[in-house]
Amino acid sequence: MLRRSFNLFAVAVLSLGATLAHATDWKAGEHYTVLKQPVPTADANKIEVVEAFGYSCPHCNAFEPMLHAWSQNLADDVTFENMPVVFGRSWEPLARAYYVGKLLGVKDKVHQAMFDAIHVERRRFRSPEDIAEVFEQHGVSKQDFLKTYNSFAVGMQLKQSDARVRGYQIQGVPSIIVNGKYLVTSTLTGSHANMLKVAEHLIEKERNAQ
Repeated sequence: MLRRSFNLFAVAVLSLGATLAHATDWKAGEHYTVLKQPVPTADANKIEVVEAFGYSCPHCNAFEPMLHAWSQNLADDVTFENMPVVFGRSWEPLARAYYVGKLLGVKDKVHQAMFDAIHVERRRFRSPEDIAEVFEQHGVSKQDFLKTYNSFAVGMQLKQSDARVRGYQIQGVPSIIVNGKYLVTSTLTGSHANMLKVAEHLIEKERNAQ
């Protein structure tokens, strides 16, 4: 969990992980947060799962392979999407990059590549042109990247995601939001693996309520 203050709560997370390793009775207020004001979902006929993340977040990087594998096996009545957050000025260019990938139809190609560029290759992006180099490796020209990066469409996506972040009451990443009603974090669940278990519990809860 990476918070706005960038403080790490490793000791608390480890102790919670030991306590919750075999938990099966996930409880509101203990293992997940019920939002006071639900946020409308895109499709009322589907159960929506959203991951709030940031490319620069090491915890999001560690979570991504597990999350991706999990998301590929969700039932047909569940939708999944990633949502970049902007906790500071340095986060916005990377959030813009995510939406460029989504709008140009290459998100599946560049999503992991962006994590790898930052956390494996240790690249530092000082300009949009630097980020464009990652996209060029996956078939997107620098011209197309920069045009989309600075587009009205990407700007609107950022505004919409910022509103959703506030509605979801997100304080750190990675976080999972289930059906606009429940916020799941490793601070409460104790581990990334338990985040997915709690999400599965909440998906089933919403399915049974329909």
